[in-house]
Amino acid sequence: MSATEGRRQGRGTRTLLKVGGGVILAAVLGSLVYAGGQNLLGRTPAPTPAPPAIPAVVTPARPDSFVGVVDAARAAVVNISTLRGQRQRAVEPSREFLERYFGERIPEEPTQSLGSGVIIDPTGFVLTNNHVIEGARMIMVRLADERELEAQVVGRDARTDVALLRLRERGQFPTARLGDSDALRVGEWVVAIGNPFGLEQTVTAGIVSAKGRVIGAGPYDDFIQTDAAINPGNSGGPLFNTQGEVVGINSAIFSQSGGSVGIGFAIPINLVRELLPQLKDKGRVSRGWLGLAIAPVTPDLARRLNRPTRDGAVVGEVTPGGPAARSGVRTGDVIVAFQGRALRRADELPRLTAKTPVGSEVVLTLLRGGQEMAVKVRLGELPETPQR
Repeated sequence: MSATEGRRQGRGTRTLLKVGGGVILAAVLGSLVYAGGQNLLGRTPAPTPAPPAIPAVVTPARPDSFVGVVDAARAAVVNISTLRGQRQRAVEPSREFLERYFGERIPEEPTQSLGSGVIIDPTGFVLTNNHVIEGARMIMVRLADERELEAQVVGRDARTDVALLRLRERGQFPTARLGDSDALRVGEWVVAIGNPFGLEQTVTAGIVSAKGRVIGAGPYDDFIQTDAAINPGNSGGPLFNTQGEVVGINSAIFSQSGGSVGIGFAIPINLVRELLPQLKDKGRVSRGWLGLAIAPVTPDLARRLNRPTRDGAVVGEVTPGGPAARSGVRTGDVIVAFQGRALRRADELPRLTAKTPVGSEVVLTLLRGGQEMAVKVRLGELPETPQR
């Protein structure tokens, strides 16, 4: 036990003792007032109002099993292995000399990686994580019926860690239904199926621990957190609700050991669904761009603006010549709404901007010098190279 844990335990114990002492004292005073039905303190006690009734909460019982979900969904879950070329680290000086001066290439050392995926279309489209297939020279997909088929990348998006593959062999394949991640509630049961540590078709279950998690993985973080066991190899695999619908794509874990500690993260399927048309048609995702660097509203700034909440986003930097700069947005402005939608958190602004088509004219509601104003901005396209 650490010293910090010890102090926490001590504080907890003292709190319990205080509460317990209050209960004992109340019991003693109660006996003084009401012993034998007489008022020994000589005062008439004030009537105690009845506490408000707590509404009954009907909680569905824990499922006896997840057999129905697994039977309906597992046929669409696939294992993905990739072959990457990696330059050999230790190279003989003579070979390095030949490459440098005579153009002879040093052979690449193949490396293999494992991940998971899910078939979302009967013609063989497969969803997975971008980091599972990034840099791959060959992608092999192993189906639940043990067939191994080669796949090609149709489109990928590093900013959300999503990739869309297609099986080279044509045919009709079992597919998973896509659910509604917005309707998912904290506390609901979810099931993960994937390929952790190369163990095919592994099933784990847990609950939705939180929604809307920002973990620093990218500019559009909006993760579902779950305590269903997710381990290396689960990446790209589906997270199902109890109706057997995909509600997330497992992507990351928090762990100091490399294994599951009950904190896993999945990309909401509604976010993925928005990207699919562009990934299929263009192989990439184009996004709206304001040309701003923003930060959350601090408590001190909220007080100075005489605002009761910390809603909105502070403009920290404006890209010269960018869309916002051309419309007169300035450093220090506080953006409180995008197209009439109030911004509860600063990180909502990049997501709303990104999903708005390039070239659209949007209205930003902002505060400047204590005055609210509306500014129209025509969105540009977010550059591939990171900019503000």
